[in-house]
Amino acid sequence: MKLKQIKVALAVFGATTFFLSCSNDNNETPTPEVKKEISLSTSTTLGSYLTDKDGRSLYFFSTDAKDQVTCTGGCELVWPPFYLDNLSADKLGAGLTFSDFATITTTSGKKQVTYKGWPLYYYAPNVNGTNTAEAAGKTTGDGVGGVWFIAKPDYSIMIVRSQLVGHDGKNYKSDYTVGDGLTTYFTDAKGLTLYAFKFDNFNKNNYTKEDFSNNAVWPIYETDKIVVPSVLDKSKFSVITVFGKSQLTYNGWPLYYFGQDASVRGSNKGISFPSPGVWPVLTKDSPLAI
Repeated sequence: MKLKQIKVALAVFGATTFFLSCSNDNNETPTPEVKKEISLSTSTTLGSYLTDKDGRSLYFFSTDAKDQVTCTGGCELVWPPFYLDNLSADKLGAGLTFSDFATITTTSGKKQVTYKGWPLYYYAPNVNGTNTAEAAGKTTGDGVGGVWFIAKPDYSIMIVRSQLVGHDGKNYKSDYTVGDGLTTYFTDAKGLTLYAFKFDNFNKNNYTKEDFSNNAVWPIYETDKIVVPSVLDKSKFSVITVFGKSQLTYNGWPLYYFGQDASVRGSNKGISFPSPGVWPVLTKDSPLAI
């Protein structure tokens, strides 16, 4: 083949290859991004919080302390449950752990999603006589009534509103006299009750032994994180060191679990052990330790 013919053939081949390549590129359809059913969004004031696939905020209700849904009837108009069937790990956004999620079957037979034991809700406030779903990116439901809170993944303190039922099986009021009535108090992120020891001093644990031999009875709340609901004053919390371990305090009161609560959400047996008032629950209004 003559040199001129070779050059022409190569030119035609190159042009054809380029055309086919461009045609293939132009015909490719980008794979659409699959929205995660639950993701983390970020606020400058609230930090990370849970949202649905459309960016709508999800909330906890403080009276849902005992593995049950307490927002029913008319409450659901303002706080619609977050329902979801067949939740799987691949439907969660980055930073979320599948084992933290579960579902509760409501009276309607639907599956309401829970996170760390807390049923999840939307916020739909009444606007001009109509309940209107909160827009994506909004967090106006946080702190409503002091019992509704944005669903965060990293709380070290949560707030529960529940009946106190002592180790002796009796119902107690907030002043530790026998009787019925709801008390609003602190728990950990999963709703496990936290207590103070009346004989502790300001930021001083007087209960725990150096060898931790009595820690199983009243385990210290061991954490160095301070992430609290927006209605609480974060500056009133601090962290102390107890024989090499970090213990969270509030108003100077070191925080403990009660072993016989057995890590059961909503259990608060410690309030009457060994007698009422020795190990009280902590509340927003708990006085400063001395």
